[in-house]
Amino acid sequence: MTVRIAGVTLSHPDKVLYADQGVTKRDLAAYLHAASGRMLPHVARRLVSLVRCPAGAGEKCFFQRHGGAGLTESFEELAVTEKDGGQSNYLYLTGEAGLIRAAQMGVLEIHIWGSQVDDIERPNRIVFDLDPDPSVDFAEVRRAARRMRDVLAALGLRSFPLLTGGKGIHVVVPVARRREWPVVKAFASALAHRVADDAPDRFVANMSKAKRTGRIFIDYLRNESGATAIAPYSPRAREGAPVAWPVSWDDLDEAESAAMVLLADAGRWLKRPDPWRDYAKVRQSLTKAALGALDVEA
Repeated sequence: MTVRIAGVTLSHPDKVLYADQGVTKRDLAAYLHAASGRMLPHVARRLVSLVRCPAGAGEKCFFQRHGGAGLTESFEELAVTEKDGGQSNYLYLTGEAGLIRAAQMGVLEIHIWGSQVDDIERPNRIVFDLDPDPSVDFAEVRRAARRMRDVLAALGLRSFPLLTGGKGIHVVVPVARRREWPVVKAFASALAHRVADDAPDRFVANMSKAKRTGRIFIDYLRNESGATAIAPYSPRAREGAPVAWPVSWDDLDEAESAAMVLLADAGRWLKRPDPWRDYAKVRQSLTKAALGALDVEA
């Protein structure tokens, strides 16, 4: 049995991908079809890492960022020079067919680069991943996100909150493509450490898990070449079939967890006004003043 969604043929559409919820391949493809208008502006023409779970969530999954059987039909490839000087072809998608093809291939998560394929060395998004220790209440994570918002605003930068579908919140900053990765990473690192130093009882910017007890790790390491972050509106390969969901700052207090939105009710959430409707209209960059405030060289 096959079905077609957005021109893409799904084989075995009734295959269950989330056993506890009974979510099938058809359900996943239908969700991606419905969400594509909001999702593609954040995903298209960015290199991606895909979490493929052919047997469904809870079974063996693996990352894929290079081409393979079935993927290149709706995905493009870009040759990227690796740190060792060699080249590898990385995947990206350009339209809705790529999203539906991802569902066909058992992709349960889409992670994106912070840059686009026409200029991969100059990112146009910065991500601060607020990753809480299990002992930290989610209300504290919400407060931490607003703290990051305020610190960024003081530097002239507007930001947007993303419920990750996991434990934490991403604070996402759209920027003009003026700075290369080393400068962007230095800025993100300096800001994360500044916030952590100001409130060491609440935050840590050190990767060591031993130092995270009772604190929120401000992960700035997604802001370098080759690093990825979960895409807005991407499903997650987690219990409950959650979705990484954008919210507005005004609505953040409604969120009781980072996994508030589930695939089963995502259609209802899509009927609400786009919480990031102003995202593409934001015009801002890492200015010399903002970099200088953190002692980062331009």
